[in-house]
Amino acid sequence: MLKIGLTPCFLYPDPERKVFSKKSLVYIEKDMASYVGSAGCMPILIPDLKGPHLERFLEQLDGFIFQGGSDICPTTYGEEPVDKERWPGDPYRDKFELKVLDFAYKNKKPVLGICRGMQLINVFFKGTLYQDLILETKTPLVHRSQEQYDKVKHPISLSKEGVLSSLYDGKQDVTVNSVHHQGVKKLGKNLKVEAICPVDKLVEAISYEKFEESYILGVQWHPEFSETLKDEVIDPTPILQSFLEKAEALRKRKSE
Repeated sequence: MLKIGLTPCFLYPDPERKVFSKKSLVYIEKDMASYVGSAGCMPILIPDLKGPHLERFLEQLDGFIFQGGSDICPTTYGEEPVDKERWPGDPYRDKFELKVLDFAYKNKKPVLGICRGMQLINVFFKGTLYQDLILETKTPLVHRSQEQYDKVKHPISLSKEGVLSSLYDGKQDVTVNSVHHQGVKKLGKNLKVEAICPVDKLVEAISYEKFEESYILGVQWHPEFSETLKDEVIDPTPILQSFLEKAEALRKRKSE
């Protein structure tokens, strides 16, 4: 069975929390665990280990999924926060996940980035982000609603002859959910745009330009939340299946 590492979300000590108030917690969002586990592989939370302990753990994994959650801190990509009170980001998580992504990249293990995960990939390759889409781009679209959450949707255009278009039988115009307020500003080095939103031209998916050599794919939407809108958004299966097929192929090559 494939072992797929999921990078954790972090909760830090909080005196108002009734349980583990003085402790830091790491966790996987439930829909993400269900999405990955439904494919017959083993989703494994990557713990907050240090130094060689972390590397030995990562060596046992066949692929890596970077899930959504807290903002990436602007200082991580060399900028100052435009609103430190509302959007401070999570520099501790940034540092941890960048270590994991560096390991995956150097060892050519497949990577799938979802929402924040896509943004992390862009930052890893020296790109930058819009810290808040409404404030910085004046987009007419609602990309995130706290009340509607995973019921928000909008169209995207898949790049012709791109990786995603091939996974969806050459389709270019599809619909996805949207739960984000940050987005790609400057595209990272060695990355390709896989999809944009036709309304405001924001980047909706990216891939590593040497994709056959290193499977690195990032999507701004949440495939794991697709059950909420069902057929109103694209089928999440092809993305996960493609990622797992690459992980399986790599595993077989190493065992030969």
